[in-house]
Amino acid sequence: MACFSDMLCIAMKIRETATIEFKEIVTRTFLKTVSAYANYNGGEIIFGLDDGGTVIGVDDSSKEALRVEHMINDSIVPVPRFHLTVEQRDGLDIIILAVEKGKDTPYYYERRAYKRSGTSTVEVDRFELRRLALHGINMNFEAMPASGGNRTFKVLESKLKEVRGIGNITDDILRTLGLLDREGTYNVAAELLSDTNTIKFSGIDIVRFGESTNQIQERVTVEGVSLLTQYDTAIEVFERYYQYEEIEGYKRTQKELIPREAFREALANAIVHRMWDIPSYIQISMFKDRLEIQSPGGLPVGLSEDEYLYITISQLRNPIIAGVFYRLELIERFGTGVMRIQEAYSESTTKPSFDISENYLKVQLPIVALDQLDLSDDEQTALNIFKAEGELSRSALEEKTGFNKPKAIRILNSLIDKHILVRLGRGPSSTYRLR
Repeated sequence: MACFSDMLCIAMKIRETATIEFKEIVTRTFLKTVSAYANYNGGEIIFGLDDGGTVIGVDDSSKEALRVEHMINDSIVPVPRFHLTVEQRDGLDIIILAVEKGKDTPYYYERRAYKRSGTSTVEVDRFELRRLALHGINMNFEAMPASGGNRTFKVLESKLKEVRGIGNITDDILRTLGLLDREGTYNVAAELLSDTNTIKFSGIDIVRFGESTNQIQERVTVEGVSLLTQYDTAIEVFERYYQYEEIEGYKRTQKELIPREAFREALANAIVHRMWDIPSYIQISMFKDRLEIQSPGGLPVGLSEDEYLYITISQLRNPIIAGVFYRLELIERFGTGVMRIQEAYSESTTKPSFDISENYLKVQLPIVALDQLDLSDDEQTALNIFKAEGELSRSALEEKTGFNKPKAIRILNSLIDKHILVRLGRGPSSTYRLR
């Protein structure tokens, strides 16, 4: 079965996606999707397919392709780059419209800008519209002029002295760091890194829970101060609950329930990569068996989930703040944060997990001490089998342990919740393995 293009080949095998849309006929509704593709990651619209991908064809395809071209030129402002081709399948014509991601965002259709949300096309909100406008002039929110007022940088100065041996902060140093322009105007990054900043910038909200989320044992909210102070405060609270000393012979040994390096990387990433124009806190939730860090804003534009998780790619949302954190050695080489979090768990049975949505990023860090997980005897039995076998189906686990089906399901789900196992596939053919 031949495909008309790489994208269409994918479409024939699966279905509509965020970057592939099917249209039976040419109507003006496709123009919203043109706006969305031009504003973000590009994509294809294929005319002559029904929603399931079945070819129904387009009558008078050459005329319809010309109409599509005129509709885009007359309706999308500014006009994006696009390509139209007419191809045949089983004697039926289809039209393939490929829209490129544009540099002059936002791209409007009837004075509105759009984005893709799954397989739907929706209007962007005012925050996203502002981001598109800044992107269109090659500017980030952190580079916008700060609100009025004098700025002091005692915390930043202290860190630079400690790490870089730099003396008192001067305007030249602030310019080198990208916090001050030639006209002497501070930007948003400078405001966030100054000793005090306005309450409009939400900080970090740290909550320690008891046996459930209804039991709040401690809450620390830090805001209105330098990002460096926020970072240090979060580290202090973390160390209070997830680090301890153990006497081994005549020596005191530092122990970790959660790797400090993993938390440090996850925290720095949350600060450096969050969307600072969203009035929402970085949330740190502390539980007995895990810690969660959730930061506002999804992945940077143009970065896929696989690229974020598995490939060392640096797509900086806040390059000025990231540059300061890099100089202070709070982050390593750009784009290695996820890799370093995973490396911190290389010797652990439990593994970190990442929850990525359009509106937030969440990192879950489980404790590494299995004796603290309160594994039942049956869970320990199952764990030992997985350590020996590697990967098993539910039925194979039942055969090796003698567990009945409900019990096996309950144990498998519990080990998944404790970040020990991961489920592969769906339905009866599912298998399970250690993370």
